[in-house]
Amino acid sequence: MLAMLHVLTHDILPVFAMMALGFLLGRAKVISGADASVLNRVAFLTLQPALLFPLINKLDWHAFQFDAIGLYAACQVIVFSLTYVVCRTALRRERLEAWLLAMATIFVNTLLYIWPISYLIYGEVAALPITAIVAWDATVTFAFFIITTDLMANPDAGIRQSLRRVTRNPVLIAIAFGVVTNLAGLAAPAPILTGLDFAGAAAAPLTLFALGVILSGHPLTPNATVMVVSGLKLLAFPALVYAALHLGDRPMQWNTLIVLCAAGPAGAMSFALAMLHGVRTDVIAPVIIWTSTLSLISLAWLA
Repeated sequence: MLAMLHVLTHDILPVFAMMALGFLLGRAKVISGADASVLNRVAFLTLQPALLFPLINKLDWHAFQFDAIGLYAACQVIVFSLTYVVCRTALRRERLEAWLLAMATIFVNTLLYIWPISYLIYGEVAALPITAIVAWDATVTFAFFIITTDLMANPDAGIRQSLRRVTRNPVLIAIAFGVVTNLAGLAAPAPILTGLDFAGAAAAPLTLFALGVILSGHPLTPNATVMVVSGLKLLAFPALVYAALHLGDRPMQWNTLIVLCAAGPAGAMSFALAMLHGVRTDVIAPVIIWTSTLSLISLAWLA
């Protein structure tokens, strides 16, 4: 119990506090939603690419347990499909909103929330399984949702025009450049990495702060959709990942930390994509708020 309390107070709450601070200042009207949108745009277009490129450029792919990543990905597909069907049929949500709600259940806030927490608890080397999931979500899952959401939101634009837009996305450019240089064995020069690390260190706190401000303008009362989606995120997804990881043989640390990933709160990108494409956010926002709050205890217990 004391160990769990220590993890909660020393490693998890300091990260969560940035979003809570933004939420409180937003409610107090000290920081406006317009201010937060600018901060979020700066973080997304400049700081997140600066965080992602060095992370991917320095990855040691040979140290990854690819069977564990594959099982995690399979669980993502299953829970995403289930959530999408439930949102469309039982909960009667519009197609694009259902798509982004389903995304919220399997695209965890790994890069900006779980990774900083695991880094504080375990250190960079010991947190390799978290880094592996960050790499998977950053290079594959994130790119998939950016492209598919754009295509769904602009069905008349054509694939070529949509691809032209997404290929100008700084985050996708950083991901692609990181993968190419890594596979080519090209390490970034030390001065460049120092500058990117300096900028990237601000990505998580600034994004979480801006998200807190933006979420402060939404009601907290959960409706049926919020409760169902939050339950699928916090219960069904980690439970399925936990069961799936019993297949195969690998270091226990990989199983433990990947389940920790799955138990994290819904990622902010579903909300950001909803705002970008004019999708209603009155359900997605409370899902992020409630999963972020309720995951405090579960993450402390699992860590």
